[in-house]
Amino acid sequence: MITVIISQAPYGRERAYTALRFALTALVEGEDVKIFLIEDGVYLAKRDQDPDEVPNHLELLKQCIEQGAEVKACGPCSKARGLSEDDFIDGVEIATMHDLVSWVKESDNVIFF
Repeated sequence: MITVIISQAPYGRERAYTALRFALTALVEGEDVKIFLIEDGVYLAKRDQDPDEVPNHLELLKQCIEQGAEVKACGPCSKARGLSEDDFIDGVEIATMHDLVSWVKESDNVIFF
C-alpha cells in the first residue's frame, strides 16, 4: 500500500497536480493507494471547481477515487478553512491524525507532497 499525503492547495503550484498524477499512475499499475489531504491540500476535494486553462485537479482526484483510492481529509485543517464534509466531493471523508498514523503504519511506502 502507498499513502500519498498532499499538503499543497490546487492551482498555485504544481505539487498537488504532481501528487495526483503519481497516485493515479500507481493505481493504474495496480497499487493500493490511500490519499490523505492535509493543510491546504484539503481544497483539492472541494466541489464545483472549474478552472480555466489549467488541468482540473478535482477531476484527477475523482479519477483516483474511481480507480479505488481511499481519500480522507484532515478534519481540523478543513474546519480551519471553513470546509465541512458537505463541501467535498463524494468519496472523501473527514479524518483525524489517528487515521493518518494508522495508514502510515500499514503502508509499504509513504510520499509527502
